[in-house]
Amino acid sequence: MPITEFARPMVYGKRGMICSNSPLAATAGLKVLQQGGNAFDAALAVAAVEAVTLVPLCGLGGDSFILVHQGASGPIPGSRVTGGKVAGGKVTGINSSGVAASGATSDYYWNQGFKTMPLQGPHAVAVPGEVAAWEEMHQRFCTVPFAELLEPAIAYAQYGFPISPGIGVDLAAAAAKLAQFPASAALLLPNGSPLAGGDTLINKDLAESLRLVAQGGAQDFYRGDLAKRLVNGLNEAGGVFTDADFAGHQADVYHPIATTYRGHNVYQTRPPSQGFLLLEMLNLLESFPLSSMKHNSPEAIHLMVEAKKIAYADRNRLAADPLLSQWPLDELISKPYADIRRGEIDPARVSSTSPRQPVEADGDTTYFCVADGDGNAVSWVHSLSNAFGSGFVAPGTGVMFNNRAGRGFSLEPDHPNIISPGKRTMHTLNCYLTTKDDLPAIVGGTPGGDIQPQIGLQILTSMLDFGLGPQEAVEAPRWWSFPGTDPASIDTPMEVRVEPGMPEETIRGLEAMGHKVSPRRPGVYDGKTQLIVFDHQRGVLIGASDPRGDGQAAAL
Repeated sequence: MPITEFARPMVYGKRGMICSNSPLAATAGLKVLQQGGNAFDAALAVAAVEAVTLVPLCGLGGDSFILVHQGASGPIPGSRVTGGKVAGGKVTGINSSGVAASGATSDYYWNQGFKTMPLQGPHAVAVPGEVAAWEEMHQRFCTVPFAELLEPAIAYAQYGFPISPGIGVDLAAAAAKLAQFPASAALLLPNGSPLAGGDTLINKDLAESLRLVAQGGAQDFYRGDLAKRLVNGLNEAGGVFTDADFAGHQADVYHPIATTYRGHNVYQTRPPSQGFLLLEMLNLLESFPLSSMKHNSPEAIHLMVEAKKIAYADRNRLAADPLLSQWPLDELISKPYADIRRGEIDPARVSSTSPRQPVEADGDTTYFCVADGDGNAVSWVHSLSNAFGSGFVAPGTGVMFNNRAGRGFSLEPDHPNIISPGKRTMHTLNCYLTTKDDLPAIVGGTPGGDIQPQIGLQILTSMLDFGLGPQEAVEAPRWWSFPGTDPASIDTPMEVRVEPGMPEETIRGLEAMGHKVSPRRPGVYDGKTQLIVFDHQRGVLIGASDPRGDGQAAAL
């Protein structure tokens, strides 16, 4: 059953496919493909336009995690690829998440009277990684000049665009946060009132910042005049950054982590992304006969929820910045580990496993995917963390900063994610990409904080175990095992939240197994999945865009 009567048809294409939550971004990417660019060129154009038009969700002041599949065989270009070898050398990951400020110590915040990290303003900010991700993408994979790919984004910032109804709602909800910071208020709260859906947003300061990036690349954003204005803006408002914090930022390029499931190689983003959770859950479920069960049956959902509880407890107990902390990632995503832990799942009853040691709350993020007819594909998630991030725009730059440090770090002395200078927090951001017989198969992801791996699990099992088509899988009612890692809710009793449209017999069956089930209110839905499937037999691309969001699938 679709989640809405306004269900969308699947979209088919041969030369290219773009699924984005921003129709303006999808159109910009499609134009790049029409003019002869590849999927990587189109993806960079999409990312830049989303950074302008999806104001609450992503931007130059946020982070990016990316998976890339190269259709052509051969070595990955560049010399900074790290990690183990993958089949054909065709799948690459890019992590561009930033570090805490040089002055950000737990003692500093304790002495300032904080018991938890501030969520708003300069103290909530980590060094942004978005622009470094753009440059890595361009230098390694793109064929169109960098400045040309940024032209649509610059035009939308310079001349404006009508904001969507959903962003208007977000602005109204965030008005008090934005009003604290003069540059943010001047941009988004003209005359003291938030912009509404259909109003035009013009950000000429951001257009100028984008022009500097187009001309000078990451060098200008992290080490040039723009970098100085960003750091000065943060510190004049009370921040504790140094120029070196920005100057030292560099995206990580690596071979993704992976597992196998139902004949597919499933690739995920490496830590500090939480992508390993999806792999661990798939491994735990692999030996259960899901295909013999009904889709969204209580028996199938129960098994997935129990696998989720084991994986999330592992994450909260162990996961931290792998550059600074040693923890057994390879073991957690291994088949032998799953074989050991699978015995803790009772197919008929709820277990007592629960999450511990919160790491990060849910947030506002956006995800898009791009593919072309040559087998190139991009899976890209980027975010400001909370809606409008920290709420802080550096004066004269138009750049809204993330609040990743505020939401990701702890001040508890023994916590794996205690804040310290130069440290990265664990991220909910993740995305996936699968191959089958060494060919790209499924490219997907969603925003949604803690629910991201759970939605990924539902999408993949819907198609690979239950035989649903891509759009049918995207529109099916979803469940959400709660809580996950949110500090505000970590000690609340476990429950399974279900969207409108979940069969009543499923709810009753889950309750009979011992689950507390909480139906979502009508109109409240979880995630905004974008999905591309390669149909190699027919030589077509299939795109599915989630009707829970404002986006679209655009094909060539």
